[in-house]
Amino acid sequence: MATKEIPLCVDLDGTLIATDMLLESLLLLVKQNPLYIALLPFWLLKGRAFLKHKIFELVEPDIEYLPYNKKLIEYINKEKSAGREIVLSTATNQRIADKINEHLGLFDKVFGSSETMNLKGNNKRHYLVELFGEKGYDYAGDSQADMAVWDSANACIMVNPSKSLLRQAESKYKVIEVFQSAKNPLKIIAREIRVYQWVKNLLIFLPFIMAHKLGDPGIITNSIYAFFAFCFTASSIYIYNDLIDLKSDRMHPRKRFRPIASGGLSIAAGLILAPILLFLGIAIGACFLSSSFLLTLLFYLFVTTAYSFLLKRIVILDIIVLASLYTIRLLAGANAAHVPASPWMLGFSMFIFLSLAMVKRYTELLSLRKLNKTTTTGRGYHVEDINLLLAIGPASGYLSVLIFALYVNSKEMIQLYDNPGFLWMVAPLLLFWITRIWLLANRGEMHDDPIVFTGKDPVSYVVGAMIALLVFGAAI
Repeated sequence: MATKEIPLCVDLDGTLIATDMLLESLLLLVKQNPLYIALLPFWLLKGRAFLKHKIFELVEPDIEYLPYNKKLIEYINKEKSAGREIVLSTATNQRIADKINEHLGLFDKVFGSSETMNLKGNNKRHYLVELFGEKGYDYAGDSQADMAVWDSANACIMVNPSKSLLRQAESKYKVIEVFQSAKNPLKIIAREIRVYQWVKNLLIFLPFIMAHKLGDPGIITNSIYAFFAFCFTASSIYIYNDLIDLKSDRMHPRKRFRPIASGGLSIAAGLILAPILLFLGIAIGACFLSSSFLLTLLFYLFVTTAYSFLLKRIVILDIIVLASLYTIRLLAGANAAHVPASPWMLGFSMFIFLSLAMVKRYTELLSLRKLNKTTTTGRGYHVEDINLLLAIGPASGYLSVLIFALYVNSKEMIQLYDNPGFLWMVAPLLLFWITRIWLLANRGEMHDDPIVFTGKDPVSYVVGAMIALLVFGAAI
């Protein structure tokens, strides 16, 4: 038969979209009510088809913002224009498959799983052979499960196959197209676990530096352990957040490019990677550091989990919690180094990081205003709140400088520094840096994470170097 007389059948998960609808829906279900986890084994006992039916009965993924494979869609449109019949054949529930077709308008026929049949592997092959005959269809797929379908296909189209799967298919079938996205797995994982965010955990070293314990190798070793414990734990939380916030991330102008949201890293990989990192973080704290540090780490984990599921949707409280997470890092550093946590340092930390957390929200609202949107997705802020944040944010930053100025005149300072007068010059540098951050935010020139901005900002490095020199001058 001529190519245009042979229907083109297309898989959904991992092929037309760079994600798995079942896992996406399962995450939505758990987010809606974690107690549903207890019901999943009982649904699965009745088969995968019934499990999918029950899950999709309770939740409905956002079809519009799924990570669609644009190159494959271009190919499908080309074949459709040539007169070919285009068929969506997927193990996803029929109702969801129909909605995807309503959104895309690509397919002449749509076949999905029912309550009693899971349209995958051999089930899909038998179904397509019954409809189109042996070797009567071309099939586009991506995984080992599609090998059974290709056994009866006229030709094979592969989407992001592994090297072994591609070799296997090329040795058995007529492979006519391969759509392969260029991926660097290590780079994708590094982006997902936010290695660049580890700079925040450098706060752990501050308590022992401020206590002038730089000459104690045991304290330095403990602080390094604490640093990595927090890095691994925080990275696991970033992954869990990305899994929970798929919908809002995909609607965000920048977050939609995150590996899980964009489909660069699979949901399954995220579900494996997150607990491994969490285990490593807690294991380091439990094996090498004090119980007080471990309790602080677990408290950090509790607060961030509560933030992910609930607190981030409560206006203003979410900002206070974000600022508190930095202060918790300081407490953890003090516990790891066995040095007292200075009240001055904690007070300074709370106000300056409250200011930076407000920069983050202010920048997000400014971006929304430019896009003519009125509210944030998954949070309680309105664009009208932007003026309030602009008023409170700089004021909070200036309060942190006031606390620092009071500290310079305290008896603790006199005991630690031989020339405390040098530290008075730190205050105007802090005022300059805080004011500049807010000036750039008001101009729309600020990254929506001010910590990330600081890590790339030459002026911040200059200010930091000058402060370090002044502190060194005060100490000698």
